[in-house]
Amino acid sequence: MGLSAVRSGRVCDEVMTQLEGLIESGEWPVGSKIPAEPELVAALGVGRNTVREAVRALEHAGLLEPRRGDGTYVRATSGLRAAILRRARRSGALDVLAVRASLERDAAAFAAVRRNDADIVAIRNAVAARRASRDGGDRPAFVRADLAFHRAVIAATANPVLIDLYAGLTEALERTVAQIDELDDDPAAFPGHEELAVAIIAGDPVAARAAADSYLDAARSLVEGSR
Repeated sequence: MGLSAVRSGRVCDEVMTQLEGLIESGEWPVGSKIPAEPELVAALGVGRNTVREAVRALEHAGLLEPRRGDGTYVRATSGLRAAILRRARRSGALDVLAVRASLERDAAAFAAVRRNDADIVAIRNAVAARRASRDGGDRPAFVRADLAFHRAVIAATANPVLIDLYAGLTEALERTVAQIDELDDDPAAFPGHEELAVAIIAGDPVAARAAADSYLDAARSLVEGSR
């Protein structure tokens, strides 16, 4: 997509639109550092103040994050995702699990109905990576693999709003998954994930929802038992 020179008129708005487009399209992915101010000025053909105003507006919206002495980084791909991220950072594990239950039960059923061949491959690969990291005893890798598996299931719903909502919970999800993993003495016995993958691949929404219930109930029991 790239940047193009801005026409006269509502210059700041057009600059913001271009920057948002690069973020939303993934050309500037979450976690990446955006070009320095002089580069943006040159590419857009506008003044420094205009670029600063546009960047600050996107910072206030939660899409960009300034890091002192380092630059500005992409924090979220949409205002909705940024708002969810801000709220989730202040939430406890049980609150996050309650939201996960609301999203993931229906997502499991939808994924079983809507998944395509690419989704099946992604889910198979993700559940295999999760199993391998679990069996290898690599807890950080297991947390990453577990999140990747759940994201693959959400992606299989083909629902962009649900995908955005779930992505906004990523940081809180990582925190709660790590907490649950620490509480679980036998991750190999933790139910539901392998069953969920099988149900989605088989196109069975009832079994998929039951599998989601299984791991969500087990997670909630672990957290409640630690209090």
